[in-house]
Amino acid sequence: MDNKLIADIFNDIAAMLSVDETPSSRFEVRAYQKAALTIATLQEDIGDIYRKEGKEGLMKLPGIGKGLAERIEEYIKTGKIRRYEELRKRYPIDMKALTSIEGIGAKKAIALYKKLGIKDVASLKKAAESHKIGALSGFGGKSEGLILRGIQRLETNKGRLLLGDALPVAESMVGKLIGSGLVVKVVIAGSMRRMRETVGDIDILALSDKGNEVMDFFTKLPDVSGIVVKGPTKTTVSLKIGLNCDLRVIAPESFGAALQYFTGSKDHNVQVRTIAVRMGYKLNEYGLFGRKGQLMPTKEEKDIYGRLGMQYMPPEMREARGEVKLAQEHKIPRLVELGDIRGDMHTHTLESDGADSIEEMADAAMKADLDYFATTNHTKSLGIANGMDERGFAKFFKRVDKLNDSLDGKIRVLKGAEVDILKDGSLDLDRECLKSMDCVVAAVHSYFRMEESEMTKRVCKALESGLVHIFAHPTGREINVREQYPIDLEKLFVAAERNKVALEINSFPIRLDLSDTNIMRASKYKVKFAIDTDAHRTSHFGFLRYGVGTARRGWLEKGRVMNTLPLSGIMKELEK
Repeated sequence: MDNKLIADIFNDIAAMLSVDETPSSRFEVRAYQKAALTIATLQEDIGDIYRKEGKEGLMKLPGIGKGLAERIEEYIKTGKIRRYEELRKRYPIDMKALTSIEGIGAKKAIALYKKLGIKDVASLKKAAESHKIGALSGFGGKSEGLILRGIQRLETNKGRLLLGDALPVAESMVGKLIGSGLVVKVVIAGSMRRMRETVGDIDILALSDKGNEVMDFFTKLPDVSGIVVKGPTKTTVSLKIGLNCDLRVIAPESFGAALQYFTGSKDHNVQVRTIAVRMGYKLNEYGLFGRKGQLMPTKEEKDIYGRLGMQYMPPEMREARGEVKLAQEHKIPRLVELGDIRGDMHTHTLESDGADSIEEMADAAMKADLDYFATTNHTKSLGIANGMDERGFAKFFKRVDKLNDSLDGKIRVLKGAEVDILKDGSLDLDRECLKSMDCVVAAVHSYFRMEESEMTKRVCKALESGLVHIFAHPTGREINVREQYPIDLEKLFVAAERNKVALEINSFPIRLDLSDTNIMRASKYKVKFAIDTDAHRTSHFGFLRYGVGTARRGWLEKGRVMNTLPLSGIMKELEK
């Protein structure tokens, strides 16, 4: 899939154009940003769309007009976009890497290039370590320290991509392998199968008696940029998105053992193998072997665990956090599943910073098989997101009422807001306006560097207002970009429990907040959770699977998730 590469180029173009600050450039910047968001969140390969429907097919996508469709067509045909190459000559810098560091936006990146000749992370690090950045106007010592911490975080996570960026590519490759007719079965393994928030590579297992033909087909897939090693049973390729991908062709009698082994995690497998040894078995990627070295019949993963006296464990649980002991006791919980989710409590429309209308969002939610969703646009203090005031919400809600009447019960649109928690802990809309809503989602969007005690006090005050239903993205982190803000999570969980405020599991791939480990911590308290998309366009309803995957990694059961309730149940829950 070229989706991520084209989206990255469009974002880079927008960043470089944003420096001009003319009316025409501002329009162009927004157009490229909206198009990048559309392309990055497509579930289908944009190259496949072009090959099937041509430029007209591209223009059917939200935010893609004739000019941008021609840019995409140019990339698909040549691997380049002339407009991008021209801008790169003016600003020869690694915009994507530099702007991924907290404290550096496009304008600061270009300012650093003009003043210090900084082109990439290496030159940025050198300048920061020699304190050249702190001396610049508009930066200072605090900014320099923030940049150094951002570089350290980037280096720590180097070579790892967001699950939301890598999984669609892996699924596209699997789909093409299945469509080839050369394989009987294909499964994604590794950390991706465990739904880790970032992945360092991709593991794919296939069942086939045509190993050489499968590998020839695999190495010629559009996502492949090079061959690392090729053989009839294992091939490693490098992908255009920057990861390596291993494809292994497995014998039928070994498939269950191979899937268990290559799913991991390493620590989980060590524990399972230890149990096998104690029982007189030998377990490896080729199978489970008895005392006399005979291969035990274990074509499925469940057969492996069953032979070892264990209950089957969902892949998301396999992180050596106590799941093996639970499996031995046959106490593995029934984890929440994507099909359990009946609604989405956190979405946006074009009235604030969304890309689609409320009518389009309702249509997409129905196609996603939801019974209800809450429209929760930003509030007035968040000017960058075109936040709405009390009058704006009142006017918008009249439109929502009309929409609900026209939908005739096919889906229910709940009226809400993602209300900003101000610096002093007060909420960004008046009490009367908030009480008129079905669902109030509160969130922190500013002053991330407060002292822990002050941030904790700020958030708890908001939760104690009696007006908040859900606390959104509770730690404020952005994966590989921004650390969580300082907050005492135990006090937060107590406040949420006492005030009956649900904690969000934000499904947006860069957030996944609460994280799996924090979900496990919060689960010790009597709190409910809401798995939401934070959708800013229709395609984002597809993000629900990432939130569900994170919830499963946190061992969350259906009964703890409020939006698994039907419409009548969620309305009663909100009234509490």
